[in-house]
Amino acid sequence: MTPGDASAVRTRLASAHLYLCTDAREGTGDLEEFLDAALAGGVDVVQLRDPGLDAARELELQELVRDVAERHGALWAVNDRADVARLAGAPVVHMGQRDLPTPGVRELLGGAPVLGRSTHTLDQAAVADADPAVDYFCVGPVWATPTKPGRPAVGLELVAEVAATAPSSPWFAIGGVDLTNVDEVIDAGARRVVVVRAITAAADPAAAARALAGRLREAADRPGPAVAGGTVEG
Repeated sequence: MTPGDASAVRTRLASAHLYLCTDAREGTGDLEEFLDAALAGGVDVVQLRDPGLDAARELELQELVRDVAERHGALWAVNDRADVARLAGAPVVHMGQRDLPTPGVRELLGGAPVLGRSTHTLDQAAVADADPAVDYFCVGPVWATPTKPGRPAVGLELVAEVAATAPSSPWFAIGGVDLTNVDEVIDAGARRVVVVRAITAAADPAAAARALAGRLREAADRPGPAVAGGTVEG
């Protein structure tokens, strides 16, 4: 990835509103069809997150994710695995609090990939926002979710607290967000969300994505503290 490519990715990330995490859908064997539908519906960033995959299978599937994302002009992300991200040439890499520290990720990957960080407290969000190595961060889980068993929900209160700080980095609310409650998340101050089951479990992934993306893009024009962070520095 060239410096120009990296700058373009950061610009695209700054305008993203709907971020999808999906497993490999090995049971149904429809990952490509599903991704085509979800991205056609308005997903801006897609991340393959499936702890059951070995490295070889993940690398194989990341090629598919890349091809579909590029067909739709969307971004694609690798979760946790800096080694896989480097080999796959991922434009976006996401790390949790218990994954590699950001200086280590940057040492391994260089300055080009967009780097995201999960946060679960106001202090963690502030640290991520202030870290020059981090390009965006996620706040959650807003509600308890089976995709992160045992992790307590942080509630809408934390979303509102983070929004009130007017972060300079783009940030996303994550955890149990779907069409029934996305307006609550928006009202709390978020303008970007990460979803899983809201689209992966939908009978019509394109329609589900379209509805969520529409709500978020309408909200993006509203004034409020969460509008800050529209530009990614780096």
